[in-house]
Amino acid sequence: MRRVAIRYLLLAGCVTGGHKGFDKVIWEVAEYNQGDNPSITFKYHSRDGEEGYPGSVSLTATYALTSKTTLTLEMEGVPENKPTPINLAQHTYWNLSGHNSGTILDHTIQISANHITPVDQNSIPTGEITPVKGTPFDFTTESKIGSRIHEIGIGYDHNYVLDCGDEKSNGLKHAAKLKDPISKRVLDLWTNAPGVQFYTANYVNGVVGKGGAVYEKHGAACLETQGFPNAINQPNFPLVVVRPGEKYKHSMLFEFSAE
Repeated sequence: MRRVAIRYLLLAGCVTGGHKGFDKVIWEVAEYNQGDNPSITFKYHSRDGEEGYPGSVSLTATYALTSKTTLTLEMEGVPENKPTPINLAQHTYWNLSGHNSGTILDHTIQISANHITPVDQNSIPTGEITPVKGTPFDFTTESKIGSRIHEIGIGYDHNYVLDCGDEKSNGLKHAAKLKDPISKRVLDLWTNAPGVQFYTANYVNGVVGKGGAVYEKHGAACLETQGFPNAINQPNFPLVVVRPGEKYKHSMLFEFSAE
């Protein structure tokens, strides 16, 4: 048996792929299409042993504007020579009020999840799957993000089990609905992933951005559809190991509207 050393960050967890995750490497443009429904595909080849992970993997990410109000992201990974865990996530920070508009604590959110995967003191899922009913984690109906955030410490950063959402004909399940009460802008997120990490920018502090704007804590929300974190160590979680001859596929649909 070959021992594999994975880089560990934040005390006990491998975060964003390691010290130099896929967000910190240069992806090549594999294809792009213009016209009414433009798209672009990026590709990256992860070598065997990169950040301690076994096997070489060919990866692609395709962004497409499928209409004036919809964006899709398709991420795929093909292991070439060894079984390896693949769990890609997309980490956009959303503030539907617009740029430099303060926090998202007055945004409302509905998450299609009756359960979460609780975490330990190092923010690592323990393997439990617990109901959200009657807790500050319950967003099965639209609720203001800031209404109970003070009850859970510095903010939300938890994996929700997508187990109660509507499903489209293409198999994508509804993950979440985010709404800004001022502009009335709405984001509906659909996915084929089993979970979504709801994160309220708890560690954003004085980040200088576009036009000199300073982004602060709770200045945005992230909705990262994903396999369950720590699934590699929890046999009751959905599998994240992909073997040669198999293909990892992760689909997201972002629908924008106004109410």
